[in-house]
Formats: sequence, C-alpha cells, structure tokens
Amino acid sequence: MRQFNCYQDVGNDKVLHMRIQIVILIVGMLVSWSYQVRAESELKNDTNLSSIVETDIENMDEPLPTSLASVERAEVSEKIVKDIQIRFLNNKDKWVDEKGRLIEGRTQKDFIIDNLRLKPGQIFRNDLFQKDVERLRRLNSFDKVNFVLEDSDTSVNIVYYIRENKFPSWSFGGGDNGDVGLYGKVGYQDANINGLNEQLDTSVQVSGKDVQFDTSFISPYRRGEPSRLGYSFRAFRERDLSRTFNDEIKLSNGSTAREGRFGGSVAVLKSFDDWDAALGLNYTRISLRDRDYNLARVDRLGSPLSVSGTGIDDLVTVSFAISKDERDRRSNPTKGSLLTLSTEQAIPIGLGKIASNRLLANYILYVPVSWIGSNGSTENTEMIALNLQAGTNIGEFPPANAFDLGGLNSVRGYGGGRVASARSYGLAAVEYRFPILRTVGGVLFADFGSDFGSSKTVLGEPGILRGKPGSGFGYGLGLRVKSPFGLIRGDLGISDQGEVKFEVTTGQRF
Repeated sequence: MRQFNCYQDVGNDKVLHMRIQIVILIVGMLVSWSYQVRAESELKNDTNLSSIVETDIENMDEPLPTSLASVERAEVSEKIVKDIQIRFLNNKDKWVDEKGRLIEGRTQKDFIIDNLRLKPGQIFRNDLFQKDVERLRRLNSFDKVNFVLEDSDTSVNIVYYIRENKFPSWSFGGGDNGDVGLYGKVGYQDANINGLNEQLDTSVQVSGKDVQFDTSFISPYRRGEPSRLGYSFRAFRERDLSRTFNDEIKLSNGSTAREGRFGGSVAVLKSFDDWDAALGLNYTRISLRDRDYNLARVDRLGSPLSVSGTGIDDLVTVSFAISKDERDRRSNPTKGSLLTLSTEQAIPIGLGKIASNRLLANYILYVPVSWIGSNGSTENTEMIALNLQAGTNIGEFPPANAFDLGGLNSVRGYGGGRVASARSYGLAAVEYRFPILRTVGGVLFADFGSDFGSSKTVLGEPGILRGKPGSGFGYGLGLRVKSPFGLIRGDLGISDQGEVKFEVTTGQRF
C-alpha cells in the first residue's frame, strides 16, 4: 500500500548541497532476525538460483526455458494452476543452506499468496500472472522477485523466488547547516513488521538549538482480509529556512525567516481493484520565526507571514487520496506508470480559522527505449521518464503553504523556491536515462514549472515582492550510482537565467 503524504511540497528537496556545508553520512544496516531454516525431505531442483532458469515478464512471448519442458505460453495459458510455491533466497541467491534446508524468510507466505490474483485451481492467465509479479515487486519488503513455471500435461506450478530487503536498518548522519548549525541524526526503518509488510520509519535530529523528529507507521490493507481496513499514523516536528520567505527580503531584525512545523495525521487505507485509497485526518501548526526562534509576524516590508497575523497558523484538514500504481517494481522502475490524485479540505479550527481546499495531481510514466542498449544492466535500463504535476489552493491559505517551485526535486538549475511561491502550479519534467556501467547510469533532463500568474493572489505576495519570475526552465545532466547506501543522484542543472547548480541527494527525481 502506498503511503499518502498529507502535504506535497514541490520545493521541499532535502538535499546535500555541494557548498561549504559538509555532511557525513554513515549508514549501518542491522538485521535483528536471522534467517531460519527448516528441513525439506527431498530437493528436486538445483539449489543455486544462478543455475535455475529465471523466466521474466518480458520473455513471456518466447517459449519457456527447456528445463521447464519448453511449453509455449499459449499452451500454459490453457492449463490449470495446480500449486503456488514461495521460496526465499539468501544473500547468495540460494534457497537452501549448506545442509540442504530451506531458507526461511520473515514474510508470511499466506500474506504473499493473498496478494496474488491467480490462485490454485484457476486457469493460467498471463495478464493476471504479470500483474501478480509486478505487485510483489512493488512491496517494500522485497528486494528481488523471480519465478519459474513448472508444467505437466494438464497443469502448471508457479514457483516464486523472493529475496527480502534487509530490515530493520539503522542510519546515522550529521552535518552543519545555516539554520541549526551542527547537528546529529539517527534513523530506524523496518518495512516488514510481523511479516505483513507493516512499515515503521522514524528519525530524530538533535542540534544545539532544537530537536526534530519524524515518525510514521503503516499497516497496509490486506487483500486476503477484505473486511479489514489498513491504517497509518504520523507525528513530526521539523524546522528549516523558509523557501517562501527567502533571504531576498529578511525580517526586521535582519534575520532570515525560519519555518517550523509540527503535528500529526491518522488515515484509513483500502484498495479497490487496481486503486489504492486513503482517508485521513491531519493537524499541522506552521510558525514563522527568526534565528533565535522568536515569532515573526511580518517581514521587513511589513508583509504578513501568516493568516492569523500572529506568525502561527493551524491547519486541521480532512484528506482523501487515490493512487493507481502500474510500475513494474517500486525501486527504480523500468516501465509502467503511477497516478495520484488528492484533495484536502481545511476545517476552520485554531489560529487563522483556515477553510481552504488543496487539490493535487501527479502522473509519472516510464517508457523503455533501446537506442543504445542496456549493456546487460538491469539497474540502469534505458528509458524515457516523464513527470507531470499540477495543484491549486482554493480559498485563503497560509502563505508558507504556497507551492514553492524551483530546486532539485522541482525545476533543477534553480535554488529551492526561487521560481515561484504560488497558489497554483504546473510542473513538467522529462528524463532520458541510459546505462554507463553496470551500477552507473546517466541522465539528460529538462524541467519546466509555472505559477500560471497565481503568485500575486498569495497573501502578502511573497513571490512577487522577492522578484521570483513565476515560471522557469532548467536542463542538464546527471549520474546515478548504485551504492550500499542506496541510489546516489548527482545533477548538474542550468536554469534559463544562467544559474548553474550541482547538487547531490539519494533516489531518483521521480
């Protein structure tokens, strides 16, 4: 189940800036449950997965491998699914240990079977089988999913070979930034609690000025228990330099505005066929402060920083989001699409008595191409990736909650929030991704964002007064490197105003 964020900040790119700032990141992986093994009376197949023929979705139009009796897909599709087996792999891609005992995974096998649409006793259908494989590959708890089809004259057995992600994991980091100074950070993550893909993600950051935290838990909807709703909750406290009220116009005491947020959310989750839905209740208190964390009501020009006029706004909202995920896998997908639509209605409670509505749409498309070839890489495949976003705020809303365009996760080549602080926005990005080495890929990209002239309708006109252009174009190139810490992304962006930025973070842009 996909987690739906209550707020989508297109300018909130949390990056490691290649400036004076130095960030040291040490990631420690801790697996608190070791793999258990159990005896199997007879092993009929080779125990090394490298010697097992791995049939993949893209090869379904070809005859099945000779080790599986060389049946054509058309013939398999007329047969009954007799059995579905789950075999877990260790870090050497073997499904038995040195003593011939089966590797035992953390994930409950019944949970895996419940996620499949193609069940024993049904006629084999390639479309259902393909969706089943892709659904398993999208689960956070799995690192790798392969399969083998074993057929007979009248039936076929499906054997899934699954390597789980290494959870739980710890991360440790630290650095120095312009807001809180020196800080240390520790994080903990587990995406397979109870063997049911339940997810806990928490981080704590401590500095000489404050303590920040972000904790979320998701118990996803289970297809095998249709009467049970999934649920999630989140609690957070965060602070950073404001991208809306940036240092083009400072506060009356010469300080740059700081933006603090704390709050939480609860949501119920359910799936309808290929759609995932979330209904949530959310609370966020937004405060604008100076370097000493004193409340700031107005900036140097006297423009208001909040709806309430106190420097603090309360947002109590009811949110609803739906998502359709057709990617072939969650991590670094190679084809498919992801569509997310959401609405968030504020209830006039607390400071500011805000009653606005926030609408968001986000569409991502991955199209495989073969212009130069993949060089055998499955991690850095050649493709065109497209991202389209749009959003608007209806009614009066906190200016700090404007859409901040510009930055590493928005229009690259611009600084964070340097394009616009808008009521409404549109954003388009296209990337050509191609392999260089087995674990290194390259990217050519172009981004465009616009506020559609809506920045002038934001309370206090922070974008207009700070000379933000309202629309911007950026282009450039980047590298993607697979590492033990995850995918490392470095992008060199050039804006249409001649600004050049090189920034490093983790994960794909989309």
